[in-house]
Amino acid sequence: MELMVPVKDGELWAHDSGEPGGASGSGADAPPLVLLHPGVADSRVWDGILPRLAQERRVIRYDARGYGRSPAPTAAFSLVEDLTAVLDHFDVARALLVGSSMGGTTAIGLALADPGRVAGLALLVPGITGNPDFLMEEFTAEVGRLARAGDMDGIAALVKRTSAAAGTGDDAEVQSLIEAVIPSWFAVHPHQVPDPPAFGRLGELDVPCVLALGEQDDPEVVRCNEEMAARIPGCRLVRLRDSDHFPTLREPDAVVDIIREAYAAAR
Repeated sequence: MELMVPVKDGELWAHDSGEPGGASGSGADAPPLVLLHPGVADSRVWDGILPRLAQERRVIRYDARGYGRSPAPTAAFSLVEDLTAVLDHFDVARALLVGSSMGGTTAIGLALADPGRVAGLALLVPGITGNPDFLMEEFTAEVGRLARAGDMDGIAALVKRTSAAAGTGDDAEVQSLIEAVIPSWFAVHPHQVPDPPAFGRLGELDVPCVLALGEQDDPEVVRCNEEMAARIPGCRLVRLRDSDHFPTLREPDAVVDIIREAYAAAR
């Protein structure tokens, strides 16, 4: 089921797979999976693994404001508040949050702000707020320079070099995803209110967690992910040898296994 979900001063495109018929562990009391996409792609990044997940669990995914099929924001908003609004709309009391990059930042933010709503975390190359050593200053400065020059192709090439190093040839699917989200960044930036710093609070997380990093990702992201996993109590770190910042495209089978593991450990 596809629909537009109302959020404060806006709306989001969302998809709810519904309960899988007769699947083991399904039912109204089983927490659904909620998939949170990265900033380098919209929710289409889950397309390749969604059918397998939906055979086993109820799966909800949505496009953040300004991404994919969700309208651009017109007022201040918070990613964590929007996630809460989506859960409320679908009457989800607790969920297993699967967050990739930006989506991982949002998942951690909710787990700290309202831990009772989070049954577990599956974090894929996650971002984080509040880490003074993880500012990606060179990348941000270069994006700004290219934007001022009107060079959108240059921005796409930069993202591919830094975040998609595992690709070969034209890498058409990644190229399409990146090109689609670049306008989103500029539409969203003036309105997005950063969620509270989380890096210094990772030790407070009290939910089962699996964190997967891509060994071919940007080295700064790899270092940050290693430190995050070390700070989260009981977190299992998984190293995806053939992945960059697009693990669902590079190693989909491994990602499905990680999500299943996180679900099995969920509370």
